Amino acid sequence: MSAASPVASGAPIDDDRLIELSRSSASDHLVRREPAIAAVLFAIVALGAFALPSHRHLSISALLVCVLCYTLASRVQFEFGGVFALPTQTVFVAMWFLLPARMLPVAVCVSLLAAQLPELVRGRLPVDRLALFVGASWFSIGPALILYVAHVHEPRWRSVPIYLAALGAQFLFDIVLTFVLLRTAVEISPLGHLRSVLPAFAVDSLLAPLGLLAAFASYGHPWALLLVLPVLLLFSTFARERQRRIDNALELSSAYRGTAMLLGDVIEADDEYTGSHSRDVVSLVVAVADRLKLDAHERRRAEFAALLHDVGKVKIPAEIIHKPGALDEAEWALMKTHTIVGEQMLQQIGGLLGEVGVIVRSCHERWDGSGYPDALAGDEIPLAARIVCACDAWSAMTTDRSYRAARSDDEAATELRACAGTHFDPRVVAALLDVIKR
Repeated sequence: MSAASPVASGAPIDDDRLIELSRSSASDHLVRREPAIAAVLFAIVALGAFALPSHRHLSISALLVCVLCYTLASRVQFEFGGVFALPTQTVFVAMWFLLPARMLPVAVCVSLLAAQLPELVRGRLPVDRLALFVGASWFSIGPALILYVAHVHEPRWRSVPIYLAALGAQFLFDIVLTFVLLRTAVEISPLGHLRSVLPAFAVDSLLAPLGLLAAFASYGHPWALLLVLPVLLLFSTFARERQRRIDNALELSSAYRGTAMLLGDVIEADDEYTGSHSRDVVSLVVAVADRLKLDAHERRRAEFAALLHDVGKVKIPAEIIHKPGALDEAEWALMKTHTIVGEQMLQQIGGLLGEVGVIVRSCHERWDGSGYPDALAGDEIPLAARIVCACDAWSAMTTDRSYRAARSDDEAATELRACAGTHFDPRVVAALLDVIKR
């Protein structure tokens, strides 16, 4: 199963940031009421199911084994952005045949809560966050409903279509629940959410056949379900290894961001206008990138390029940077080298910032090919560079300079429209103007 990890933010967030926020909020008290509402509604439905006629006898030993195995499986978590996957599907499918269908939701909920007891004892989990795990049990309602209506008892190969329907109902209930909970905390589209949970659903789909085999082995002999524990131990090992890789990736991402911010501080220390101007451009670039629906990696590259697009100016003589009047031909030729110098500086760092260097080099290219340093035109210019170029121009036009006063927003917007198709990418200009109007 997959489970939502609601976080507090109102903007689109990439997977690394979702993981960071999810981890940081794991020990926080609930601030939203939606998880509690989901928990209460689940409790009403799950307990209300006991009013239905029972189609089969409940074995206490089967219940104990199922809860034990599901609890242990719930202790193993694979992180996927804002959700995590639990390798519980093998146990859950076996439970379809070892327990009455109307008992499934309660057994799952009890197991999920039992899995959190160590965190409660250590003080790492506030009691009110247990509502998240009660609400997360909603996925079990779908299969229980299908199995109850179909009167499923003993596992049979000819009933595989029914089992597939139960699996589909599980995914439907799960994706609706996690979307509703995440949507209350972060801005995420249905398609974006579907992409984020697909890895978790893939895990469940691959484990489901193993669960059916476990059902054949344990039907009538519930203690045989304990044979799945070595598989859970293997998954636990894989989960710890994945967590280490994610930890390393987050540390590297933090290092890149810290380096970018440090270079931004260097720019600001060297030239207060250039530094503050770069930071102003960042917010515009990020907003335009979101408007154009750039993916997370490209959005981050655009963000860093906006912060560092003028980094090469630290090697341009101060008398040229601060000259109150127009630059002469030689001075202008030297000034135009700052994009190349910026690229070289960032390539020395390498990694993500090395990629950003290519964008920095192209931030003064023009849509019609009349820019510098490579006279690129149209789509030859990286999209992130085109975004930075337009946002840079807007910020420059609407800011007081030593040789002229700032233009009004209307005047700057008129200039952007006039230069769309020559200086700027028309699509970027349209997105920028939409952002500014909001």
